[in-house]
Amino acid sequence: MKQTDVDQVTKNRSPLTHGTWVLVADGEKALFLRNVTDADDPNLEVFREEEQENPPTHEQGTHEPGRFNDGPSVHRSAVEDTDWHWLEKERFASDLANILYKKAHQNKFERLIICASPKILGELRKELHQVVTDKVVAEADLTLTNHPVDEIAKRVADATTPDA
Repeated sequence: MKQTDVDQVTKNRSPLTHGTWVLVADGEKALFLRNVTDADDPNLEVFREEEQENPPTHEQGTHEPGRFNDGPSVHRSAVEDTDWHWLEKERFASDLANILYKKAHQNKFERLIICASPKILGELRKELHQVVTDKVVAEADLTLTNHPVDEIAKRVADATTPDA
């Protein structure tokens, strides 16, 4: 095989190589998976699950939204209530970033693929430490937490493999 053929094969392969970690998260549940085979036929195994109970905002709030006076008139305006549900999702993303930071310092992984819903992916990007981002080889805005592991492997491989 010529070098250009080898480069083309390498260029078109999924980054889901042996030992690569995959984080699948949606803001309330996260799966940490590891590829135990190779990029040609990935086989992911779940080695850790994180989950948080996050009821809707209306079940978390304690009071009606606040109101304030619009000045000397008798007119009063409502203040938008805090979205407690979203705040918990942000906190969960921060917790996941901390887990990854600790594991990166323990040299538990060399490569990481992150699959999360678009908003959670954005939150994770903001929270990840440079030590972790240096190990990120791919990202995919997919929500896969409730999918079977074999389907997760296929969808991650498809989403992260460069086009031919």
